[in-house]
Amino acid sequence: MEDMERCIMELVVNGGNVRSMAIEALRAAGDGRFDEAHEKMKEAEETITQAHNMQTSLIQKELNGEKIEGGLLMIHAQDHLMNAMTVMDLAREMIEILQKR
Repeated sequence: MEDMERCIMELVVNGGNVRSMAIEALRAAGDGRFDEAHEKMKEAEETITQAHNMQTSLIQKELNGEKIEGGLLMIHAQDHLMNAMTVMDLAREMIEILQKR
């Protein structure tokens, strides 16, 4: 179970980090620092990919019959991940709009 809890906490932490990186990228773009904004978004993309791979691994384990425990903590981790993906999508679009100005 410790391994499962570690995975879930990594999802929470990575989701929070990705959200923060996307917001930092958007702020940089708002100040006209587009190279920094793109670098932050690249870092966010790498981190969300790691988190998504971990999520996929957990889903595959469950599909293969392994009981995945986690309850509210797992739901919280999924919320963080989905929120991070949404913020990334919005930041990407807003940076593009700002860059066209």
